[in-house]
Amino acid sequence: MKHILFVFLVSISFTSLAQKVKLTMGTLEPLKGEKVIITEFVYDDMRVGKDGLTEAAYIKRKKNDYDSKEQGRGDKWEKAWYADRKERFEPQFIELFEKHGKVLTSGESKYKLIFRTTMTEPGWNVGVMRAAARIDAEVWFVEVDNPSNVIAKLVVTNAPGRDAMGYDFDTGYRIQEAYAKSGKEVGKLLASKSK
Repeated sequence: MKHILFVFLVSISFTSLAQKVKLTMGTLEPLKGEKVIITEFVYDDMRVGKDGLTEAAYIKRKKNDYDSKEQGRGDKWEKAWYADRKERFEPQFIELFEKHGKVLTSGESKYKLIFRTTMTEPGWNVGVMRAAARIDAEVWFVEVDNPSNVIAKLVVTNAPGRDAMGYDFDTGYRIQEAYAKSGKEVGKLLASKSK
């Protein structure tokens, strides 16, 4: 009975992490047969954490927390917060977007994917308990030569980031996994809708 209850609770927790990628405007048909779609990542006006703080307010709070424990630790954390974008998040998104979307993201392209993160929940892991990271984003497919011409818009909600084995103690790693999941699902949608 305990085993059944455990399986039930785990399935509920994974269900609550269900990511949604929804086409909200336009069509992906014009992208049919495209071999290259370049990418751009935007973090303007992103909200962070369960309190929905502005990114600046969240960074200030985290730096103060870390510096109260060890002077200078807040600056190291802030540097990693920004560096993780180019070193972890974006490469993970691109890798899985290319694989599942069957496109490349570098080279000559007629179209661009703009991935705008609107919310980041970093999650946490203290060993015996944890909460997955997650992100929400807007995704625009636009013409490279005329970015105001939006071909399609997607919304990504609740993209989960966690390690299946529970070794996701690092915030950057958890968020990286949310970008990987987003890249995979956006790529799969592109591949299915632009056939």
